[in-house]
Amino acid sequence: MTAVRREAFGRMPPEDGGGEVEKFVLQSDSVRVEILSFGCIITTLETKDRDGQFSDVVLGFDTLEGYTRKHPFFGAVVGRVANRIANGRFSLDGKEYQLFLNNGPNSLHGGAKGFDKVLWSPQVVPNGVRFFRLSPDGEEGYPGDLKVWVTYTLSGRELAINYQAQTSKTTPISLTNHAYFNLAGQGSQDVYDHEISIEADSYLPVDDTKIPTGEVAAVQGTGFDLRKPVELGKHLQKFHLDGFDHNFCLHQEQDRRLVARVFHPPTGRTMEVHTTQPGIQFYTGNNLDGSLKGKGAATYPKHSAFCLETQNWPDAVNKPHFPNILLRPGEEYNHTTWLVFNTA
Repeated sequence: MTAVRREAFGRMPPEDGGGEVEKFVLQSDSVRVEILSFGCIITTLETKDRDGQFSDVVLGFDTLEGYTRKHPFFGAVVGRVANRIANGRFSLDGKEYQLFLNNGPNSLHGGAKGFDKVLWSPQVVPNGVRFFRLSPDGEEGYPGDLKVWVTYTLSGRELAINYQAQTSKTTPISLTNHAYFNLAGQGSQDVYDHEISIEADSYLPVDDTKIPTGEVAAVQGTGFDLRKPVELGKHLQKFHLDGFDHNFCLHQEQDRRLVARVFHPPTGRTMEVHTTQPGIQFYTGNNLDGSLKGKGAATYPKHSAFCLETQNWPDAVNKPHFPNILLRPGEEYNHTTWLVFNTA
């Protein structure tokens, strides 16, 4: 059984409309997760090592203030469109849309005030919590009233995140959770001793602003071939990589499938990612620089965490040969990602 508890976590600043932020604690025998009604943020995720010791394996802050200030989307649900849209521009049915540019020349993770920076309406459900919000027509430049539900449920070792949405006008949508993981425990200095594998035969090369060039490239014979487990630090050195911030192209099925696995040999912790999504962005915390004070006064230097963000492919709204990112009235957006924690 999963115990679900709700408690107050703080109040939004008056300039952000005030409002009570709640924290929801989901607890099973092997995993404990804390999630906020602000940004649907996973603030804590504790899981056992091979000796049965719990550690918190996600980066974040001890207080609400940390999350309301600028930070790199720790633990948050990002949208309306996760990842980058080139020049913050797209056209739909003959109409041009211009979004806010918040990542060099591009729009990233929904714009200036995306889904990560707003209060959601929570509802406790069996084994978890469901959050709802209405993103109004024109919010951050996107068309259509978009109703969004994000549901977290914990069952034993498995955390499921389900995303559903309906729209009044055709709109691009791609939702993901942006948790930063370190299986050694948050505050550990790097993830070089983690072994990672990603079930992808191809990936998307990017330009110098991280926008996909449009090519779908084979991983075979490159540093992007992660089909067999690699030790991250050695792999980055071997291929002279500064880190990953790339979309890996998954087999195009709507069914649940295993897409990535991470193993931390010193603690025995493993994390599997299963999803229905067409892509997964593997990011190795390249932009972390130690300047943020995290939980327990930890600092988070470069490469001190990894993200495995299941989503549609970046800039898909401008690339017709990428998987469809448009949601039309009368349709339902419905994707699930499962994170499974174990020991080996």
